[in-house]
Amino acid sequence: MKRFEYNHPFNLENGAQLPSLTIAYHTYGTLNADKSNVIWVCHALTANSDAADWWAGVVGTGCVINPEKYYIVCANILGSCYGTTGPLSMNPKTGAPWMHEFPLITIRDMVNAHILLRRHLEIDSIHLLMGGSMGGYQALEWSIMEKEVIRNLFLLATSPTESAWGIAVHATQRLAIEADCTWNQNTPEAGQKGLKAARAIGMLTYRNYGIMVQKQTDTDTEKLDNYKAASYINYQGEKLVKRFNAYSYWLLTKALDTHHIGRGRGGDAEAMLKSVQQKTLLIGITSDILCPLEEQRHMQQHLGNCTLVEIDSVYGHDGFMVETGKIGEVLKGWLG
Repeated sequence: MKRFEYNHPFNLENGAQLPSLTIAYHTYGTLNADKSNVIWVCHALTANSDAADWWAGVVGTGCVINPEKYYIVCANILGSCYGTTGPLSMNPKTGAPWMHEFPLITIRDMVNAHILLRRHLEIDSIHLLMGGSMGGYQALEWSIMEKEVIRNLFLLATSPTESAWGIAVHATQRLAIEADCTWNQNTPEAGQKGLKAARAIGMLTYRNYGIMVQKQTDTDTEKLDNYKAASYINYQGEKLVKRFNAYSYWLLTKALDTHHIGRGRGGDAEAMLKSVQQKTLLIGITSDILCPLEEQRHMQQHLGNCTLVEIDSVYGHDGFMVETGKIGEVLKGWLG
């Protein structure tokens, strides 16, 4: 992991300002002579900048996004807890971690941080910008903000605006965090039990009825407690608490809610989709209940140069992470 230090004020969309900015990022492969082989990967909610780790099968040696062919960049998003400036970072004005004082951020703020890193790396053209879920939110915003830089676009399980359903899910997750009696404490560990509950709520939207019944149904019909599905949900919550932070989770779900490509541009998301002229590959997951196929089909209708591929998967929204074989095959054929 590398770090880029931006020692200047960073203005946020809501009018607040960060006095400086650190961006954690990974690169793989070598930039070619004419700088035409850049692929930039935008990551989702709780991922980090090591795309070859969390998207193994899509990014890495022998995969469709191969460092032997491409120069691959992935930057940790603003507000996260994996190296980029976020709530656990030191506020240089106070000498203490930001924690609850960290300002609200938007998807566009994240993209503006990516643009700073792009300039630092002296990248003038991105051959392919790609991302799934929240990563797709960033990629779509970026394709509008820097039309002349982005050549091709690959979006998975995403949407042009956060839906009322998504906002309701995030609000419910934040209620769980806020209900934790430790949440108002100014410590890095604040809200951990609430984060566990928030992740459990999230898992019900990342997966679905079918996969839960298929994988987590008990064979012991005499049980009265300790059911397999309950253990699975507990395990997923505990796993996230060990690697993530409640402040960042609360903040980033707020950022998800802000996603609307029409905001500040006349309010018409469909008009903004029509303005996207990059050649676009769009993948939707048949069983996704968080960014359902109807959203992908709606996007295809309004994107100017778009191919939509629907992948049949039982894994719901998480299919964009799980179905690496199918995704790689589609992407390889589309890239040519």
